[in-house]
Amino acid sequence: MAALQRWVLPSAGVLLGATALTLGLMHTAAIAPAEAQELMSRVLTVTGEGSESIPATLARVQLGVTAQGENAEAVQQEIAQRSTAVIELLKSQNVDKLQTTGINLNPQYDYNGSQPRITGYSGSNTVSFQMPTDKVGTLLDDAIAAGANQIDSISFIAADNVLDAARDTALQAATADAQTQADVVLQSLNLSAQEIVGIQINDAIPPTPLPYATSQKLAEAVDVSTPVEGGEQTVNARVTLQIRY
Repeated sequence: MAALQRWVLPSAGVLLGATALTLGLMHTAAIAPAEAQELMSRVLTVTGEGSESIPATLARVQLGVTAQGENAEAVQQEIAQRSTAVIELLKSQNVDKLQTTGINLNPQYDYNGSQPRITGYSGSNTVSFQMPTDKVGTLLDDAIAAGANQIDSISFIAADNVLDAARDTALQAATADAQTQADVVLQSLNLSAQEIVGIQINDAIPPTPLPYATSQKLAEAVDVSTPVEGGEQTVNARVTLQIRY
């Protein structure tokens, strides 16, 4: 019987110890969420901005041939002949991304009277292409001489590799701006940054192509070379940091 008591008493002690340990864990678990909430509340959120200006060295051009006449077939033939000459010129200059963007042939009506009547036809053929900005002025003059008589639009952009590099630079500047803002605020409050707990990249915004001309009709010939300047584009970026202090 005494032997049985010797086994029972230690078992009761173990159970008491286990109970105390369990209560201790429960107490710790009850405190942990509050501590976690406090840690989460000690987070500074800052947004930095950065930008990088780059030269627009490429021109996107859309130009074409228009014609009018009494006969649809004659109008179409004139457009085809002049368009062929313009396209051959563009190909000889090794322009990039050359493509046809529109072909139109429409009747023109006279609405005076009881019934509309066709008085003629108008048509157009437009193409678009891309080339270095410093060469586009001369090419426009040559295209006019070849038969083009309408420029729909010219816009300027930077090369893809230059845009990528500018995007990286803008993001770096935005990150540095956010860090500087955080340092100023925390130092003024005698606090110190512990770690970055969140990063949001609002991406680098690609620049909008710079317009040069829209729906500009040209004369059949010009006496001087057309001046064209590409200007600059700016890539903007924003970065948001969450910093625990």
